[in-house]
Amino acid sequence: MAAASTHYPWYKKEDTDAFFALFQNNIANFVIIAITMLGMGFPSSIVYGQVLPGAAVAVMVGNFYYAWSATRLARKENRADVTALSYGISTPVMFVFLFGVLLPAKQLTGDAEMAWKVAVAACFISGGIEAVISIIGRWVQHHLPRAAMLGAVAGVALTFIAGEMLFKTLEMPIIGLLVLAIIIVGLVARVSMPFKLPASLFAIIVGTTMAYLIGDADTERFSDAFTHLGFYPLLPNLAWFEGLGLLLTSMLAILTVVLPITLYNAIETMNNVEAMEAAGDKYDVRECQAVDGVGTIIGALFGGVFPTTVYIATVGAKWMGAGRGYSLLNGAVYALATMFGLIAALAAIIPVSVVAPILVFVGMSMIATAFQANDTRYYPAIALAMLPYFANYVMTRFNRGAGEVVSDISSAIVVMGQGAMFMAILLGAMTVSVIDHQFKRAAAFAAIAAGFSFGGLMHAPKLTFNAAPEFVMGYLAMALLFLYFSFQESVRKR
Repeated sequence: MAAASTHYPWYKKEDTDAFFALFQNNIANFVIIAITMLGMGFPSSIVYGQVLPGAAVAVMVGNFYYAWSATRLARKENRADVTALSYGISTPVMFVFLFGVLLPAKQLTGDAEMAWKVAVAACFISGGIEAVISIIGRWVQHHLPRAAMLGAVAGVALTFIAGEMLFKTLEMPIIGLLVLAIIIVGLVARVSMPFKLPASLFAIIVGTTMAYLIGDADTERFSDAFTHLGFYPLLPNLAWFEGLGLLLTSMLAILTVVLPITLYNAIETMNNVEAMEAAGDKYDVRECQAVDGVGTIIGALFGGVFPTTVYIATVGAKWMGAGRGYSLLNGAVYALATMFGLIAALAAIIPVSVVAPILVFVGMSMIATAFQANDTRYYPAIALAMLPYFANYVMTRFNRGAGEVVSDISSAIVVMGQGAMFMAILLGAMTVSVIDHQFKRAAAFAAIAAGFSFGGLMHAPKLTFNAAPEFVMGYLAMALLFLYFSFQESVRKR
């Protein structure tokens, strides 16, 4: 006699706690996106009418799919305690797309709409790359050192996130420093906030309230915020197609950011799915990477510019005893909040200097994670991998005039900033390999760096043959040196 089928509820009380935990993370990302893009000079019509609806579509599609996937697993294993995977915009990847794709595109074109279309195309390509990586993801994870990958991301965190946002924090020093103190106490020292509010939420409430009370924020902002309430339909568009033409011609350098961060996103998905398997729910890693890629593509078709991923917060939802209901509710709420301008209203009310300290913490945590997730012997590799993005930060801030502006400092700043993500990862990978005395592997990474320099992916303003010959020779010299030490090691072991 067949065993009775276990009832898997659509929603249960445990889903409520899991929903609010996931909701807080996603709402913070959506508000940060809106405030940051508006601060960059993107009009509200693009931010509220295109970017946020596109992101909401991606979040909705992914959450609905993973709720269905949880249903499938529950039926297969005849269990009622299956937890759906959490899904949303990857926070580290979001910042890289904000400051490594949108901002450079805006500065290079001087046109907000054109820059948005380039970013949509970059997001579309990122989704396609992640879908392909689902086939080779484990091979990439095995061969690319974690210290190199996280070190490169930490470089973005140090410059464009923590550093840049600390500047924004101090633009309203009384408010900014107070909010920063709350963040340090609540998120760094993990001290409980009044009324048991999350530290970030408490910081936003206190900071925003004080900004209006002491006059640092114009009270007209509050009344104007309600003008953003309205209807923003979730409609597809051809921005991704128009942006492809620009991206694949005059803006190919942006792809040097897209490829590495997409690899990072795919590995993040892999790690999070594997963590969920350890917690008791086994999902197919390759399927999840493919779904994340497709979700990113769908978001781009609707004007979104941010890749999506499976969240590590899924494990927390599992501990809470959540099922599939929190995932379904999350997708629906974000679609409705975006369509009716609720997120737009929040972004209009909150001053940038109130949100900036939270982003300083995000940058700090990304840098700390790069070190905490690796053995101490790899710290030098992480530090080296962080440095190229300092040059990239300086270069992008001065745009086309960077060479002239920074020439008195160093002629290498511009060429070091071109393809900084590739340079960071490859230098970090070489250093990790040398630390492990894997000199042949280090030589292989140096040869790859030479190839990238030859083709213009690094140290050159555009893709072309023999784009940076001096760097090609330099990396080949490194490769020969590493091979020499490999030979020395083999002789010593005989």
